[in-house]
Amino acid sequence: MSNEGTDKKCNSIDIIHDAVKNALIKDGWTITADPYTIKYEEVKLFADLAAERQLLAERSGQKIVVEVKSFTGASFIRDLEEALGQYIIYRNLLTVTAHDYDLYLAINERTFIGFFQQKAIQLIVQQNQMRLIVVNIASEVITQWIE
Repeated sequence: MSNEGTDKKCNSIDIIHDAVKNALIKDGWTITADPYTIKYEEVKLFADLAAERQLLAERSGQKIVVEVKSFTGASFIRDLEEALGQYIIYRNLLTVTAHDYDLYLAINERTFIGFFQQKAIQLIVQQNQMRLIVVNIASEVITQWIE
């Protein structure tokens, strides 16, 4: 049996993982998986978190899967390529395995201000319909939800 379809991410947690998790909890979310397993046919992948929040107007509430990225590599563009690739793969598989979950990419506020405000990056985010959660890592607070 080949391991090509398995993401070994379980062994490496992003450096801002705990801050993002704490920010979600502070924002009223219940963490339901850490990590969240996405399995389809022979492929098994691991997104960082799954969370749920009850909404007063709805019985079912809102469910999200969150991929956390710190963008600490040698190149922001290379980090974006990796994050975008994961995001697209996860989103595609979630549409058939867990269509009631919305996928978000969680990034720190400094990365959002310093990198994601560039016109080219905004175009990439818009064209790929990426949902973002922007987190102040120091205070562990969500500062923006971008749909």
